[in-house]
Amino acid sequence: MTRPYDGQPMHAGNGHMAAIVVDERAKVDALHAKALQLGGTCEGTPGVRGDDGDQAFYAAYFRDLDGNKLCAFRIGPA
Repeated sequence: MTRPYDGQPMHAGNGHMAAIVVDERAKVDALHAKALQLGGTCEGTPGVRGDDGDQAFYAAYFRDLDGNKLCAFRIGPA
């Protein structure tokens, strides 16, 4: 078993992350904004991670009210 990055015991929101694939960057933005509006916390604002080309990784990270980490992302051009 792999230990969480921070070295603390595994629990909700520490040691795993769920990812949600969407078909448009605008949906990444909207999902992140809605999560924050509903009380979630930002773990990484929407944006391109790496190069912005045909296989660009556009993602946003947030935590829900239980502390679970989630990622909304789209792979591909804008």
